[in-house]
Amino acid sequence: MASSKDLVGRHLVLGLTGGIACYKSAELVRELVRQGATVQVVMTEAAQQFITPVTLQALSGRPVFTSQWDERAPASMAHIDLSRQADAILVAPASADFIAQLAQGRSGELLSLLCLARPRERCALWVAPAMNREMWSHPATQRNVAQVVADGALVMGPGHGDQACGETGDGRMLEPEQICEQVIAALQPKVLMGRRVLVTAGPTFEAIDPVRGITNLSSGKMGFAIARAAAEAGAQVTLVAGPVHQLTPHGVQRINVQSALQMHAAVMPLACTHDVFVATAAVADWRPAAAATQKIKKDGSGQVPQISMTENPDILAEVARLPAPQRPYCVGFAAESQDVTRLAREKRLRKGIPMIVANHGPSTFGQDDNALWVVEESQETEVPRADKLTLARALVQLVSRRLT
Repeated sequence: MASSKDLVGRHLVLGLTGGIACYKSAELVRELVRQGATVQVVMTEAAQQFITPVTLQALSGRPVFTSQWDERAPASMAHIDLSRQADAILVAPASADFIAQLAQGRSGELLSLLCLARPRERCALWVAPAMNREMWSHPATQRNVAQVVADGALVMGPGHGDQACGETGDGRMLEPEQICEQVIAALQPKVLMGRRVLVTAGPTFEAIDPVRGITNLSSGKMGFAIARAAAEAGAQVTLVAGPVHQLTPHGVQRINVQSALQMHAAVMPLACTHDVFVATAAVADWRPAAAATQKIKKDGSGQVPQISMTENPDILAEVARLPAPQRPYCVGFAAESQDVTRLAREKRLRKGIPMIVANHGPSTFGQDDNALWVVEESQETEVPRADKLTLARALVQLVSRRLT
């Protein structure tokens, strides 16, 4: 889930080193440009054995640099000029040899020289390793990676899976979409750095018998967007998710549950260790008092089975009643079908929480966009319709200001 143009106004240098994963870099250029970035490609001599500069020039819309002595750079100082214009240098793929060069401060060609000469206070360095699993796990490579991180670089990946050599394991370059997501995250303001955020998302499923149950139409998209936005903002995020088919955002710890009781059991021990609790899950108010052990079948009599219901625990209200030192800042959600703001105000008071986010449930379940109304004790804020990740980032910014 991404906004349409998350990288507008950003200028990135994409460096390619020698490796079969260079074929992924073509799609990575497309994805970065699609998100609004301008991309300047720099290739090592080895990278040119796997993909041509012409391909990357066509995709980026810019001439590709391959040599320090390129006369297009003023005074032949490409290593200075290219880094001064960039928000970040992304090396993808980064070979074992190139990572060793970074760790040792060697600069034998343009790309390594560019990384060494970058203004570190304003031009980030991101590295996406790509190599055989034995090369990745080798102690020398691990030492080099640790040194590169200590010097201020962000390492993206590597991934786990099939490798071009026929082996399987750690070392393959992340997919272009994964790298792009991490690039976007790295550029977000870190307004929740050092904070711990607990999020619930999705529906719950209350079993009637082994094959049927009571649930709702919540897709979990808003909750997952909030988890991603909080992680982008620097928080340590735990996501308790009901039964949904959503990809876990990068850097988020996910706990899967089915029922309201399971969600309650997962949330309550964690709530007191987090700074913020965002309850976006559409938790069932009621559940069958006892689920049948066998499938309930029609017997031809026309009689409707009698199902006794019992109330589920109110997770948000219980968290809000924790003693002050253990109580996180609580944000509730109200998906209503009518009188949205009035019912949200009443729900905020009933739950005893400082903030509740209201929306029109029937028009947002399963959709990629929404409009929100944030209700607090002293003010109400309308967040205009947008995609859910944009809304989540706006909400994270608002919550961060309440924590100061």
